[in-house]
Amino acid sequence: MTGTRRRGRLWAGVSIAVTVVLAAGLYWLQPWKLWQDETVREALPVAVAPSRPGATAAVPGGAPAAPVTVARGTLISHEHSTTGEVELIRLPDGSHTLRLTNLDTSNGPDLRVWLTDAPVKEGVAGWRVFDDGKYASLGKLKGNKGDQNYPVPADVKVADFTSVTIWCDRFDVSFGAATLAGV
Repeated sequence: MTGTRRRGRLWAGVSIAVTVVLAAGLYWLQPWKLWQDETVREALPVAVAPSRPGATAAVPGGAPAAPVTVARGTLISHEHSTTGEVELIRLPDGSHTLRLTNLDTSNGPDLRVWLTDAPVKEGVAGWRVFDDGKYASLGKLKGNKGDQNYPVPADVKVADFTSVTIWCDRFDVSFGAATLAGV
């Protein structure tokens, strides 16, 4: 009977260990996200109201102020199939917003939108380069599909960055990236 009890305890311990490892693996990998799409449809940023009383939101000549695209690019695939367009937009108040349009990528754990100074490389060579140099995180990816805006923090000098990546912070890999070219 002693041997049977020992084997029973051993199997119970193994079962508990396997359950803990599986639960941790599921939490870490979050494989269900590969089958869950999240679509975001944000409008293009508009002119911000003047901050001073009596000021007008107009450019010289009386035309209303409007957002201006200062750089743009097309997303290429890296770790996951990724398509869409990126635009770096200067708003009338001087702030910048990064806009993703027609984004279509896989969902995944801990996806971020980064401005980077890394060159965009095709294929496996481009998957892991974006955290090697300078980068600025604009926040979590709001959805893996659609049109979305990411305000650029005021302390970020946009001229220092030449590319954008959809970065998986959990696995240190780019899902897709675009070179920013001035317009």
